[in-house]
Amino acid sequence: MDLQGKAAIVTGSGTGVGRSTALALAERGCDVVVNYSRSESAAEQVAALARDAGVKSMAIKADVSDDAQCRAMVAEAVDSFGRLDVLVNNAGTTSFIAHDNLEAMTAEAWDQILGVNLKGPFFMARAAEAALKADGGGHVVNVSSVAGVYGTGSSIAYCASKAGLNNLTVTLARVMGPEVQVNTVCPGFIDGEWLRGGMGDSFDAIKARVEGNALLKAVCTPDDVRDAILAFVSGSKLATAQIMVVDGGAAHRM
Repeated sequence: MDLQGKAAIVTGSGTGVGRSTALALAERGCDVVVNYSRSESAAEQVAALARDAGVKSMAIKADVSDDAQCRAMVAEAVDSFGRLDVLVNNAGTTSFIAHDNLEAMTAEAWDQILGVNLKGPFFMARAAEAALKADGGGHVVNVSSVAGVYGTGSSIAYCASKAGLNNLTVTLARVMGPEVQVNTVCPGFIDGEWLRGGMGDSFDAIKARVEGNALLKAVCTPDDVRDAILAFVSGSKLATAQIMVVDGGAAHRM
């Protein structure tokens, strides 16, 4: 897809992967909604930088686990931009809970994680479906995780939510095609604020271990994940229902 003159929503785009993706879309001539739930000042800054690139952009606060807020955000985007061509479901959350500590995974934590990570992409895709189909077809790109492929990650609920998202990608591709291509990017370890905050003092040691195990001897940055997202949006017209792992080959070391 040529992004010039197109419009996008990137959820969770005040920081990290979402920020990098929103700005890359803007640099390619795509109007963009910068969605956030808490990081208002960061989101407003991203929207301002996008406008500096010569496109329309606005920051919209919305909790993607709430269906009504998702519908309202899509409606505001279409009203402002006149179209919607790209939806990047990037918003995510987790709790850092050891997998063998089953009692620590409360019902509240479970519901919050699956609400944002699994219900959210479904609510957003449903709300955006008509607009994405309206102007010759569009793209949905979900940001999942290797946790959903290999069952390793910050918590059992996080792994389950991302595995569900990978499955949702395939079913949405089936029902939203042929007009809309739906794909997923599964990053591995990301060197960013989110993991640094969750892992604390153990971050550097874990990063070094993952880098050592990776075939490419590197871990992801937000820009690496962004590039994979853009590859789906701007790449093959026949790529849909695909799950792309981006982890430097960390899972394939013999």
